Amino acid sequence: MSQPSLHPDLPDEALIQAMAQGREDALQELHRRHARLLYSLGHRMLRQTDDVESCVQDAFMNAWRHAARFDARRAAAKTWLVSIAHHRFLQELRDRPDTNLEIEEWDAPTAAADPADRIMAERAVQGLDGSQRELVELAYYRGYSHSELAVMTGLPVGTVKSRLRAALDRMRAHLNTGGPA
Repeated sequence: MSQPSLHPDLPDEALIQAMAQGREDALQELHRRHARLLYSLGHRMLRQTDDVESCVQDAFMNAWRHAARFDARRAAAKTWLVSIAHHRFLQELRDRPDTNLEIEEWDAPTAAADPADRIMAERAVQGLDGSQRELVELAYYRGYSHSELAVMTGLPVGTVKSRLRAALDRMRAHLNTGGPA
């Protein structure tokens, strides 16, 4: 006997619960809803389409395998998926041989399949002051660790962490209100 089809308006969190129960159609629906965002982030970080495709596929497979561990009290489903993908992209960056890119080369805007998400994210980043924006871009788009950022900037690790947290809080406030924090 086949399972009934999923209701198209199910929230992402319910889809993850269905994935935890082995529902492949739930995985397909989450992929339909969020793959564009993950591909956009991946292209911004990795720049190589083959690597991005592989990492996004790995991220969704990791979400499938670990769906039972998802806790909606800790993060929204979209945040959880982005986090899984982001970690996979960072691992890909760490596995690559060192390459030197000028800031202008890696910071150039990339085309995203969903312009609204890209525009909102860019506005949130642009709403930061210069030092916060640099830390966010180096940490989240280039994959530098807190200790690497401390060496690069000459700041104590605790200060780097505090400034990154403040920057993320400011971005979150910007995204929640639709304007500068």
